[in-house]
Amino acid sequence: MYTLGMEKEHNHSGRPRSEQARAAVLYAVDDLLLEVGYAEMTMKSIAQKAGVSRQTVYRWWSNKAEILFEASATDAEHELAVSPAGSPLEDLTAYLEALIRFLSHSPAGAAYRALLGEAQHDSNVAKLLSSRDPLGDSARVVIERTFGKGLLSVPLDQATALLIGPVFFWVLSGRDPADLIPRELAENFIHEIQSRQSR
Repeated sequence: MYTLGMEKEHNHSGRPRSEQARAAVLYAVDDLLLEVGYAEMTMKSIAQKAGVSRQTVYRWWSNKAEILFEASATDAEHELAVSPAGSPLEDLTAYLEALIRFLSHSPAGAAYRALLGEAQHDSNVAKLLSSRDPLGDSARVVIERTFGKGLLSVPLDQATALLIGPVFFWVLSGRDPADLIPRELAENFIHEIQSRQSR
């Protein structure tokens, strides 16, 4: 799942962190999620899987949720970045196709769903998820490209919820994503936004 970058990153104390070790941890958390699930994953098992010390892991992250969220959010940015498709309808359809793939088939989407479930009874995970919104950020880019930046009469966050909401609800409630028709969802979204703008 995790997309390896070539740059070295720094932790909060300013120390450079080895990109190789960091990537190993992010890959390890992906593998463990699929192998044992979120509940059984520990910082110790992540370190062992990555071939690094627990001290190394704790130098960069406080808990497993932070590791999983970093891996998931980074990949979401790549997987949900949709190039302009030629028309507003095609653009929104391409984005919704990517969103469905991410939430229902991508390992990064599986990680994101696991964290959403954990956030329902862990306030620290909920706070972590509220610190960065890769789905909302990606949707806002497409919406502003479709309707023009600052030209919506609907608040952008509401428009984002209208675009993401149906797919989000459908997939997270266990329904078959194959029954979703991205073009139809895009048409409904455009119609809803236009009707709200004409009120």
